[in-house]
Amino acid sequence: MTTNRSLLVELFVEELPPKSLKKLGDSFAGLLVASLKSQGLAANEVAATAYASPRRLAVHITDVAGKAADKSVSQKLMPVAVGLDANSQATPALLKKLASLGADDSAVAELKRAMDGKTEALFFDSVVKGATLAEGLQRAIDEVLAKLPIAKVMTYPNPSGNGWETVNFVRPVHGLVALHGAEVVPVSVLGLAAGRKTRGHRFEAAVSPVVIRDADSYEAQMEMEGAVIPGFAKRRAEIARQLAAAAARENLKPVEDDALLDEVTALVERPNVLDGKFEKEFLDVPQECLILTMKANQKYFPLLDSKGKLTNKFLIVSNISPDDPSLVIGGNERVVRPRLADAKFFFDQDRKKTLESRVLGLAKVVYHNKLGTQGERVQRVCAIAKAIGQQLGGDTLAMQAEQAALLAKADLLTDMVGEFPELQGIMGRYYAQHDGLSDDIAFAIEDHYKPRFAGDELPRNMVGVCVALADKLETLVGMFGIGQIPTGDKDPFALRRHALGVIRMLTELNLMLNLGSLVAVAFEQLPPSQRIGSGTNNAILAQIQESGVAGEELDHSPIAVLNFIYERLSGSLREQGYSAQEVDAVLSLRPQLMNEVPKRLAAVRAFAALPEAAALAAANKRVGNILKKSEAILNGDILTDLLQEQAEKDFLKALQGTAKKANAALDVGDYTAHLQSLAALKEPVDRFFDQVMVNVENTDLRTNRLRLLMALHDSMNRVADISKLAT
Repeated sequence: MTTNRSLLVELFVEELPPKSLKKLGDSFAGLLVASLKSQGLAANEVAATAYASPRRLAVHITDVAGKAADKSVSQKLMPVAVGLDANSQATPALLKKLASLGADDSAVAELKRAMDGKTEALFFDSVVKGATLAEGLQRAIDEVLAKLPIAKVMTYPNPSGNGWETVNFVRPVHGLVALHGAEVVPVSVLGLAAGRKTRGHRFEAAVSPVVIRDADSYEAQMEMEGAVIPGFAKRRAEIARQLAAAAARENLKPVEDDALLDEVTALVERPNVLDGKFEKEFLDVPQECLILTMKANQKYFPLLDSKGKLTNKFLIVSNISPDDPSLVIGGNERVVRPRLADAKFFFDQDRKKTLESRVLGLAKVVYHNKLGTQGERVQRVCAIAKAIGQQLGGDTLAMQAEQAALLAKADLLTDMVGEFPELQGIMGRYYAQHDGLSDDIAFAIEDHYKPRFAGDELPRNMVGVCVALADKLETLVGMFGIGQIPTGDKDPFALRRHALGVIRMLTELNLMLNLGSLVAVAFEQLPPSQRIGSGTNNAILAQIQESGVAGEELDHSPIAVLNFIYERLSGSLREQGYSAQEVDAVLSLRPQLMNEVPKRLAAVRAFAALPEAAALAAANKRVGNILKKSEAILNGDILTDLLQEQAEKDFLKALQGTAKKANAALDVGDYTAHLQSLAALKEPVDRFFDQVMVNVENTDLRTNRLRLLMALHDSMNRVADISKLAT
């Protein structure tokens, strides 16, 4: 095996976990290729094709060498002073080192001297033999098995053992194929020696075993002789094609669900899509319930009409293709019927009690041992939602938000949500409508979980917005209050998602709500043991305002929650394409109105494009540094009679004129015009720093000039911290 050929490696196993199959297949191929590349057996540009079906993990790699090229290696041994004595003879230490490398005394004369930093060292040049494919592939397979992302392994008898030995893998392995071109590579894994035989479909393979002729014929032989589509992506595409064709025959469309499509792809080796149906009477049950039970329990694809309404038809992805599919279809229809009957029973039973009658039961459901019951939590959310409603819409919205918040968690005690937790909120909306409540309340109950993930829609009415904000804020302050803060990639209470949800609602819906006030209101509702300070809204808000940008922060404080939200906002804005400098410039001021952030960012970007921007940003940074070092009291007026230099007089005049224009723009919310007006200050600021000494010995003069710089700093940093744009 000295020439380059294609390589095929296949593990034939018992049925693999369907939700892990794609990841296992990609990892198996990726790790094997990476190992072969690192050993010089495969070039960087090789093409690799991963295969993953319920009973196999495989990879086909083009242009794999039978033996890696030899490598010339120059190895540092030791400093010359250690390896050679005064007579330039080898020391015992050097001879011992050479012996460990397989060289004898004669190699001393061939050693090279070179500087290693400030020390002259001895180097030994040698040729390392390249690994054979058998050696390298064995090493690669061993590495792959150790690194595969397997959540839980199975222990089973070693196939080549005496019955007492065991091996471990995600599922028992029954075969190993390793072919370099048409030659078997002599490797082994988990007690199995490599060969060229594998097995195809359990029932429909044309031959068994399938004898693979060479690496390049694998896919074609598996499809023709084994009745298996081994490639995950190709099998998935075939299922999607058949689903679309079957639905089109009925002028319908299948439910789109990538996760379900992936799972079904991992369950079948030769897909065959069949039509099924159920009794129309079940359509009286909310379609979300029927769709979920068909997808989650049976892995079916429900069919929708052109308006997105569920029909009584569904598609089955079978792993067999019988001449008469009626038995398969009938069996699946009989299996799904009890599931749908259960859903109908739950729905009918749940509607016998109103949502309001279930609220008291939440007092018996533990939310968190440090934060009380779900009933106590509902009271906190109600108070927050009412306060938000009052700010956004007065008494009417406040009352609606409070009512919706009171009922929002009641469906947790229904049979339907008990069976299908994914339907919480959705069932609450149906039951609220059945109870005769308005759509504003009903939709708010469903929408208060939104947005549930990136890109999810926002609540569809303002009642829902109030409750959704309240629910997320209560979760954030509650978990921070008891120290349950996300660390690394661990976020068990999805606090990052809740923070991003708050940000999206405040910005995308252009809500004039002060973030600090919202957090303060939420903290005020916490149990007394989790509150900060006196626990009153005013006291908490004062703490937030007094802290400023550099305030002290406790893990369980309102400041910590605010900083956490700003961190999420910073990351989100950078993902949207804003630069780190632009984001830092705006968020370093901790703007409390989230809906103003996009306008501030646009203004900063426009300002940064001005020719004067770089100089002004640098000057602003210089001013900030001067003011930080100053110990003078600067909260006084600038005294014109203390202005001695013409440059500082001109500077004050320019600043006053510019500030008037800039403030007028700011008053009407034109942040771009505000920042652009600062361009007029470049020349007077430059002259001031060139001609005026700020830190003079005269205290009054120095303080006056510092106050002048303070006025400049305040004028320049009302929209953003311009110094953050300095390079």
